[in-house]
Amino acid sequence: MKIYTPDIKEKIHLPQVYPLCGGDNISPEVKWEDAPVKTKSFALTFFDPDAPSDHGWWHWLVVNIPLNVTFFPRNAGNPVSEYFDLGFQTINDYGEIGYGGPCPPPGDPHRYILSVYALSIPEINLSREINPQIVAEYIKKYSIDTDSVMGLYKRGWE
Repeated sequence: MKIYTPDIKEKIHLPQVYPLCGGDNISPEVKWEDAPVKTKSFALTFFDPDAPSDHGWWHWLVVNIPLNVTFFPRNAGNPVSEYFDLGFQTINDYGEIGYGGPCPPPGDPHRYILSVYALSIPEINLSREINPQIVAEYIKKYSIDTDSVMGLYKRGWE
């Protein structure tokens, strides 16, 4: 399985950054291909393992992505976007449904990992308001393949 995004190379760009850090909070464009034959659905996550918490920081979690969806346009993570129904988006660690971009505390750059997962089940039955860490555990439990891209962001790179 392979993930592609033109929006995350080495550095996260300002459009993807959370508004409190000066960005427009636009989720990145992402596409994937070559899923295993036994794939029943997909999931997507955007995660900061360097956040000062006991579990990192979940910026975006999408489950129940149908097999015919292998592309998210920019801003698909916006809850008022016409693309919001590409999967089932849960709350992030900001407590908001959908995408919440990077906004680390001042200091060293943080790593931001965008991942797509091929899942062995067609649907994960969860509430939108469930703790993001629990959603991530379900994704990992049913994952049969995954690929990721990583970018860096720190305040002051704008």
